[in-house]
Amino acid sequence: MSIPWLADDEWFDWYRLTPVERWNETEKLWSFYLASGGSLDPEPDSQSPFDSQFPRRPSIVDGGAGVCSVRRR
Repeated sequence: MSIPWLADDEWFDWYRLTPVERWNETEKLWSFYLASGGSLDPEPDSQSPFDSQFPRRPSIVDGGAGVCSVRRR
């Protein structure tokens, strides 16, 4: 069985590495990325509930619209 994307020598070499060797190569890539001006800061995401650029909507704590309490005995 032939896997087309493993035909590339670079991928083949990567999968022949042990997990420790892959980890070391990944560390080298991160070092290069940071040294060349890369950043680990997250990009803004306006749809994220954790986005600090937009004020949070007030929560409904008094049982307002959309809250229905049902008690059964």
